[in-house]
Amino acid sequence: MTGIILDSQNKKMTHFVPPEFDIREPIKHETYLIDGKIGHWKGDYSKVHSTILSDKKDVPYKLLGYTPKMDENHALKALEAADKAYRNGTGKWPTMKVYERINCMQKFVDLMKLKREEVVKLLMWEIGKNLNDSRKEFDRTVDYINETINEYKKIDRDGAIFQNNSGVRALIRRGPLGIVLCLGPYNYPLNETFALLIPAIIMGNTAIFKPAKHGVLLIAPLLNAFKQSFPPGVVNIVFGRGREMASPIMKTGKINVLALIGHSSSAISLQDLHPQKNRLRLVLGLEAKNPAIILDDADLNLAVNECINGALSFNGQRCTALKIIYIHEKIKEKFLKLFCAKIDDLKLGFPWENTLLTPLPEPHKPKYISDLIKDAMKKGAKILNNRGGEVTNNFIFPAVLYPVNEEMKVYKEEQFGPVIPVISFDKIDVPISFMAESNYGQQVSLFGKSEKKLGPLIDSMVNLVCRVNLNSSCQRGPDVFPFTGRKNSAVATLSVHDALRSFSIRTFVASKDNETNKEILRKLIDNKESNFIRTDYYL
Repeated sequence: MTGIILDSQNKKMTHFVPPEFDIREPIKHETYLIDGKIGHWKGDYSKVHSTILSDKKDVPYKLLGYTPKMDENHALKALEAADKAYRNGTGKWPTMKVYERINCMQKFVDLMKLKREEVVKLLMWEIGKNLNDSRKEFDRTVDYINETINEYKKIDRDGAIFQNNSGVRALIRRGPLGIVLCLGPYNYPLNETFALLIPAIIMGNTAIFKPAKHGVLLIAPLLNAFKQSFPPGVVNIVFGRGREMASPIMKTGKINVLALIGHSSSAISLQDLHPQKNRLRLVLGLEAKNPAIILDDADLNLAVNECINGALSFNGQRCTALKIIYIHEKIKEKFLKLFCAKIDDLKLGFPWENTLLTPLPEPHKPKYISDLIKDAMKKGAKILNNRGGEVTNNFIFPAVLYPVNEEMKVYKEEQFGPVIPVISFDKIDVPISFMAESNYGQQVSLFGKSEKKLGPLIDSMVNLVCRVNLNSSCQRGPDVFPFTGRKNSAVATLSVHDALRSFSIRTFVASKDNETNKEILRKLIDNKESNFIRTDYYL
């Protein structure tokens, strides 16, 4: 089979699709998972298209398959199953021994690894992620689960010791919160989604999980792994439109945790549906407007390479992408000349060709980026690179915009695509003011060599964002490091160590330190009558 991309003159770029990555016939995914049972959908279906163009004249985008267009009734059935499994904290899963939950999770990851090639192929076709990054996303997710298991063991070991203070003896552990509604993003439909789902369930919560609008078919190969690994109702997987499925669930007031990576407008609208928002815990990864600040003594080659990777990896469709660049006046011309030349040398290709630039998964995205460019140009910006803004049916070549000012949409909006606004400065107050006034506060990248300049700047930055990257682009990993943000960028903290705490609460059993209570505790431990009161030590 061949794949097609049209260039700016509407000429076809045709490439052979390697057989191992080809999808010859549409995949009709007919199943869902509720209450430990694989259900077969008999209603309407949603079409799943790839923005990699079809080789058929009458079909502009390749039809990858179909997924169930489930309704409110099934959404509430999934909630009922999760509620039954949790049973106000008395269910089998939340009261299960820690090593038993760990065994379930280990079984899942072992079964998941068997589906690697299938999931990787669907990542490429569904969201246009290149081969290396698709493989990396899968492998990173496996590593994340294993690291989560190890961290959970550590948390449990730390909680296996009785504390004695002021005549009160206590055993303090972390307990589940209840039922979690899990909604992941399309740009990392496996890794980011599982960064929510995995810590949520391993801590004893039950979950309803609806895949993102793009990257939905790739969850299908994992349904049986979830079914075989966890007790009924622990993980319930449904398909359909977000608002139609999530809204009725939130209205019941039975959701204890809203776990969402996406846009703040979605998070706000779902929160507003909950009748008791004060009881709703939020774990949210939202927008960001991460700047690069390039000082006059920066290593230009290093800064250029890091900014290209930071701004354009996966076409800039990452919350951790560099979304705006501040460059010192003294080195502005040298930086921009080198930066634009290297961007124009980038190649457009298919995901399996491992090019940095690939087709965009959202059909409307090229127009959106074009509109941002037009708005900026009307207000004084220019496209500095020769190919900037070239549009195809499913792709827009990265555009470097300069000079950018606060009147332009691209100055404030998280563009989530291949357009790079640039602002020059001679006083460091300029980028600092931007960050202070911004609605977002996730990360910043600082480029420079002088410790006298970097030191005070770092001290300012750490109070405006949650990660300062020194001479490197913004990023999520390693997953053991905290991942969060200030202001509208995030609520709660993810990554291995922090996510387990975000999806749990400290709970303890206390007793006055007297002989009667000591004897009761000894018997509880010796006879293993309680899964909570124990001093077992899991290696």
